[in-house]
Amino acid sequence: MIVKEAYPHLRDRTDAGQRLAEELRRYQREDPLVFAIPRGGIPVAVEVAKALGCRLDLIITRKIPIPSNPEAGYGAVTEDGVIVLNEPLVKSLNYSEVLIKRHAEEIKQEIKRRNSVYRTKLPMLSAEGKTAIIIDDGLASGFTMMAAIKSIRERKAAKVVVAVPVASASAWNLIKPLADDIISLIIADTRYFAVASFYQRWYDLDDEEVMELLDKFTKEL
Repeated sequence: MIVKEAYPHLRDRTDAGQRLAEELRRYQREDPLVFAIPRGGIPVAVEVAKALGCRLDLIITRKIPIPSNPEAGYGAVTEDGVIVLNEPLVKSLNYSEVLIKRHAEEIKQEIKRRNSVYRTKLPMLSAEGKTAIIIDDGLASGFTMMAAIKSIRERKAAKVVVAVPVASASAWNLIKPLADDIISLIIADTRYFAVASFYQRWYDLDDEEVMELLDKFTKEL
């Protein structure tokens, strides 16, 4: 569904995951692995993995924020060191390679921390030869997802499917050529885009809630 205005189509991330699962039923026969991007992608991915009866893993990737505007990013880093950059934006910001490496290293430290915490519940699975479904709660710029795709490709997945409840039109167009398939309940062709504006209930998850979700999921297997 393509929309021109931002308004709450989704109740919350659980509702989004349940709706997304219906769109992903065709992959159930392939015994896929579902990869959640923490933190917001985890409750969405949990619902998909439960509905499809498949295993859940994480792909821990984070945007590299612009120091003067932390809500915006100019690239992303994954847990295995993959870095992608918005090259035109980097050029306009006039950032040096040294500065970019410093920013990326700061993000890597937080990724390392999250990895040490979350992996106590979900050890890393092998993606080799598998259909990998990468899930987040939304695509804004798309660079975090781009990094995740690159990371999963390097782990030799046979097929990479991107599935999100909502995506900006620009992010959709960025990611579409990089994935074998991309599914979004909503593609927002709006002047200003914020993932939160498409949810009735939106908040930032903390580590405690993430761990509760993962613990409940693993106990229900």
